[in-house]
Amino acid sequence: MIVEPVHLANFFTVFFSAASVILFGALYALLFAWSRVRGRPRLMAMAYAAYLGLAASVVTLGYAANLFNSGFWTFIVLLMLVGYLFAPHAIWHLCVGTHAEEDEMVKISQPR
Repeated sequence: MIVEPVHLANFFTVFFSAASVILFGALYALLFAWSRVRGRPRLMAMAYAAYLGLAASVVTLGYAANLFNSGFWTFIVLLMLVGYLFAPHAIWHLCVGTHAEEDEMVKISQPR
């Protein structure tokens, strides 16, 4: 289960793909939230396009960092991709549910 070190020739690939993972991940989360808050489906399509960029960056990073030589690390990379695809959905539903309950409590506590 030992991962061999990154070859010097792949250093810049690892560096830029890791930076791309961060940028595309942030862009995906931002566009997802903005689409939901503003009710603009076009932004959701752009969010999923950012997710595809994230997935491509993760796969590039995995190959450049020799993570796909081990089944364990392949599983971790795929688990991360699936988790990041569904996490914004879960967080959105959690926020909506929490604030709906809060709004209901405000309505109950207001004098009539």
